[in-house]
Amino acid sequence: MGGKNVEKINGKKVKDAVAYWAFLNLGTLLLAAGVYFFKAPNNFATGGVSGLSIILTRYLTPLVPWLGQTEIMIIINVFLLVLGLIFLGWKGTAKTVYCSLVYSFEMWLMKFIPVKLPMTDQIFLEFMLAMLLTGAGAAIIFNCKASSGGTDIVALIIKKFTKIKVGRALLATDFLIASSTFFIFDIQTGLFSLLGLFTKAFLVDGVIESIGKNKFVTIITSNPELIAPFILDTMHRGFTSYKAKGGYSGELKTVMITVLKHGEALKLKARILAGDPQAFVILTDTNEILGKGFRDTAE
Repeated sequence: MGGKNVEKINGKKVKDAVAYWAFLNLGTLLLAAGVYFFKAPNNFATGGVSGLSIILTRYLTPLVPWLGQTEIMIIINVFLLVLGLIFLGWKGTAKTVYCSLVYSFEMWLMKFIPVKLPMTDQIFLEFMLAMLLTGAGAAIIFNCKASSGGTDIVALIIKKFTKIKVGRALLATDFLIASSTFFIFDIQTGLFSLLGLFTKAFLVDGVIESIGKNKFVTIITSNPELIAPFILDTMHRGFTSYKAKGGYSGELKTVMITVLKHGEALKLKARILAGDPQAFVILTDTNEILGKGFRDTAE
């Protein structure tokens, strides 16, 4: 019996690992697509290495024709990754190195897709797609406790040697890049770039909050023995239980509390309805859980 449980736990770990890397790669793909197809063609320099490379392309590409926006971005990313390895170490930049290299490679591959850019003459539509794709991509990557590199590395280095917070360092850097588009391109591009800077910040926070949403589940039941094995052995989660007396009925009940991922909570609810339809179940949204199986308390 113990061997079966070990196999189930190992199988769950493998599934979690596969899901993690699938989400991480989805995030980099969305980010690359947003930058290549919508941000760069419209000069939406909302910050970061992608924004800086858009600006540098205006001056360097006429001098060196083969040096396009993608190539400039790759060069800057490699330079910043080297700085990250020097000042932050391999442990602090391993996932960032992976995301940055995959992101840059995907941008390079997209050059071979036969599509005319900009895709439309509707600049606001292009702006919305740029923000949605890059915001969702960045949020997924951050939720995987990684980053796409670029100015994130600069901010982390600044944080290490000064008292400036990462968020403030990033905002200052990105604001300078976005503001420069007023002088380098035109007022419309500058306004869109600044709007994109703040839109992306709110969008990233909103997507991260949605992705990280869990369920705090409270179960009041007379048959805990029907529910406990499902939580422990099938879902591999823990729970806390205690006895409580009903205020109206005066009956002695068992109260069980646990925290689950959204999908797990739906499975538990279905199981309870099937096995103990008289149970009282409360599901509450929660966005931040510290503890084993959720977020490392050391983060």
